[in-house]
Amino acid sequence: MNLSWQQFLMSHGAILTEAGVQSFGDVAAEHLALREHTILCDLSQFGTLRVSGEEAQSFLNNMLSSDVANLAIGQAQYSSFNSAKGRVLATMVVARDDLGFVLTLPQSLVAAMHKKLSMFVFRSKVKLVDVTEQQVRLGLAGTHAAEVLQRQFGNAPLTPMTVVTADNISVTCLAENRFQLEMAADQAPLIWLALAATVKPVASASWDWLAIRAGVPVVLPATQEAYVLQMINLDLIGGVSFKKGCYPGQEIVARMHYLGKLKRRMYLAHIESELPPQAGDELFSAEMDGQASGTIVNASAAPTGGYDVLAVLQIASRDTQSIHLASLTGPVLAFQSLPYSLP
Repeated sequence: MNLSWQQFLMSHGAILTEAGVQSFGDVAAEHLALREHTILCDLSQFGTLRVSGEEAQSFLNNMLSSDVANLAIGQAQYSSFNSAKGRVLATMVVARDDLGFVLTLPQSLVAAMHKKLSMFVFRSKVKLVDVTEQQVRLGLAGTHAAEVLQRQFGNAPLTPMTVVTADNISVTCLAENRFQLEMAADQAPLIWLALAATVKPVASASWDWLAIRAGVPVVLPATQEAYVLQMINLDLIGGVSFKKGCYPGQEIVARMHYLGKLKRRMYLAHIESELPPQAGDELFSAEMDGQASGTIVNASAAPTGGYDVLAVLQIASRDTQSIHLASLTGPVLAFQSLPYSLP
């Protein structure tokens, strides 16, 4: 986290950990706001790679799973960068503006993905820069989020996966009433104060919970190379194109789509557990004879208690068995409906 931004947040009541803002001192009030009102989050758990240059678009289209070739200025899409074996190394939001492309992905993966992508640049007219420390990312979500943005900036992207940029501030609409803002670090304090005057600042993890409820996976270090992208439903949220040319892992992804029978999918569930579930935690069902039947992709405390999780499971186990966290005697997953349909 940018040091001056960290000091600003602390001066306004933020309790910080390595994972970001833990709270602003009143967890119950923050949970209430998350359920019923409009909230503001620091998103320092994410970082930013900026990709520019004459060949930036073709370069990214050859590297990522989504159709970057047809991504217009003012649009965004979910995407992934995969290994040659088709395993997801990173999930991200790709947005295009007048200067090029912005990749937003977990801060814990930024340095490694910067290095890996840079290895493919060669002599291409592409500039790939890690701007994580120079930028601040904020999340705004809730019933009145769009109104707040329009009042503050005079404009807001209202269609999901569209971007509005003005005065060096980028606003991406990820879903109805859920917006990601990005700006230079020296702009952030004034923007934060203006927004916080009418909405409730809450923990960074609140944003993670919203993503879980939206069924949007975030691959973390503990789950790198654990999944083919269809297992985490990226094909259902616009994160892959089956019509474009080659990219790392494309053959495996395409074979799974056209010829294979997918045996695992990602589901939304609630867990009542004394210990917080973690990305990569194993899940068990009786029919697997001691072998794990799945893993936790993402987990976050639910504002009404317990934890909400995204979990990749054997489809057969999900349909027929009770699924337990950590062991066959562990807490049971209570499955809930995703906001999109599974095939």
